[in-house]
Amino acid sequence: MTASMTGFAAHSLNLDHASVSIDVRSVNQRFLELHFRLSDEFRALEPQLRELINQRLVRGKVECRIGLTPLPTASQDNGLNPAILERLSHWQADVLQRLPSSAPLSVNEILRWPGAVQTAALSQDTLNEAALAGVRATLDELVESRHREGARLKQHILDRLAAAEAQVASLLPLLPTLAAAQRDKLTERLNDALGEAGHERLAQEIVLAAQKADIDEELARLTTHFAEVRRVLNQSGAVGKRLDFLMQELHREANTLGSKSVAAETSRVSLELKVLIEQMREQVQNIE
Repeated sequence: MTASMTGFAAHSLNLDHASVSIDVRSVNQRFLELHFRLSDEFRALEPQLRELINQRLVRGKVECRIGLTPLPTASQDNGLNPAILERLSHWQADVLQRLPSSAPLSVNEILRWPGAVQTAALSQDTLNEAALAGVRATLDELVESRHREGARLKQHILDRLAAAEAQVASLLPLLPTLAAAQRDKLTERLNDALGEAGHERLAQEIVLAAQKADIDEELARLTTHFAEVRRVLNQSGAVGKRLDFLMQELHREANTLGSKSVAAETSRVSLELKVLIEQMREQVQNIE
């Protein structure tokens, strides 16, 4: 299934006393480039997160964010922290001894002191397991998102590809007529320039001109590349680089077709092909 490199997914997990929020987003990039924005509690997980993402994605600039937010239940009264109270008492006695005029700590100030009121805490193992499970679920959603976008990109390319094939098909029946018209025009000009004495030279020039103006090979290669684009679009896995190469080949053939044009019809088809190929190429840049 064709996948886009652009996608977004978010996931959240509510634990006993905290909420873990995860979001993963990706945009176009030539290779796989990973960036992490992790709360302090999850920084040690970065190697495992890299491995998880590498298993699921091949290309794209990917940003993974994981945050931890305490839930209201985590701040419920679980008693005072004896160690903090002992420390505050010691500090207060030392300050009052040195500065007798200082005001003692109020109850309100003590209760607001960081860590004075004990709160429920989660073990690091519990947090790690929750974060990894959340990232797996988020990656599932991200991959689905990229596949949905990839399906739209694939249809966009197939529509333009069908239009390009129609342009080539419209030109094929005209080739004998165009070649005959070019040969007659060249024969008339050379006859005027060389006269009857240049009969042999006239034949040589007509053959050379016909070879230079022959576009059968370009049309055949365009048709072959069109078929290859369809085949690659139906493959699974990362196909973006292959499609990008095919777009370059298609553009080269369309350019050659225009340079060998000897009629307005051929020039028009060449121009239309370039427009359609460029439209396809723009979307190919988004495919993994």
